[in-house]
Amino acid sequence: MSPAENPSAAWEQPYARLRAQLAGTRWISEGYVQDRGPGAGGPCYQWTRKVKGKTVSVALSREQYEWLRAAIAQWRQVQATLQQMQQLSRRVLFETIPGPPRRKRLGKKVLGLK
Repeated sequence: MSPAENPSAAWEQPYARLRAQLAGTRWISEGYVQDRGPGAGGPCYQWTRKVKGKTVSVALSREQYEWLRAAIAQWRQVQATLQQMQQLSRRVLFETIPGPPRRKRLGKKVLGLK
């Protein structure tokens, strides 16, 4: 099938690239880490996250801080990649699959493409 006969084929390559980004993901964690520095009156390294609407903080060693900092960066990249995949999926859906009759076109904001 040519791309003209299968419009979603044009989006296969960008979607495959996004899937490959996800496949290369290493350890992930949500939350925030801080290096508070030596005179902060508490632990120098801290991990903070939300659990059931409450903020939970954990003191960390320097090694734990470095590991979690990388894992949190990976988590943010995974979230950004998933958002791009959702937008691309919705674009393919609404541009290639017939929908019900509408009085006016659906905007990008309504479709979550902005």
